[in-house]
Amino acid sequence: MKLILSILLFIFNSILFAQSSQFAGDYTRSLSDEAKQHIIEYKLSLNPDGTFEFHSYSKIQGGTPPESNKYGKGKWTVKDNMVTFSTNKKEDLDEKYTLDFNTSKARFVTKNPRDKTDQIVKTKLQFLDSQIPWMKKIDIFKI
Repeated sequence: MKLILSILLFIFNSILFAQSSQFAGDYTRSLSDEAKQHIIEYKLSLNPDGTFEFHSYSKIQGGTPPESNKYGKGKWTVKDNMVTFSTNKKEDLDEKYTLDFNTSKARFVTKNPRDKTDQIVKTKLQFLDSQIPWMKKIDIFKI
């Protein structure tokens, strides 16, 4: 009986890990003008252990300040292709990590396995809601 229960728990845990490993990985987005005078870069790392780190870099000529780096970290969960981010204000926010991703949500978008066309669909996270105003409607592509 213990053996059967152990096998069932192992199968259940491996299924959960397989689902989250589909989403885990590095996502990035880079925006710039032709002369490279204005640059905005986003990098998001979703770790298999359910934690994440985010880095935003911007270099805007004539901006105040001209260059800025912003960081965020916390935990992420998945339910039905929706990734929900949470930030513990006591543990995850400090002088370096200032972005609060609490209640941020993103949709995981990939090519449908039933789609047999040659259409290329880049795997991405599409942010739908965030307390960070400039994160709404941002697409970050998986590397």
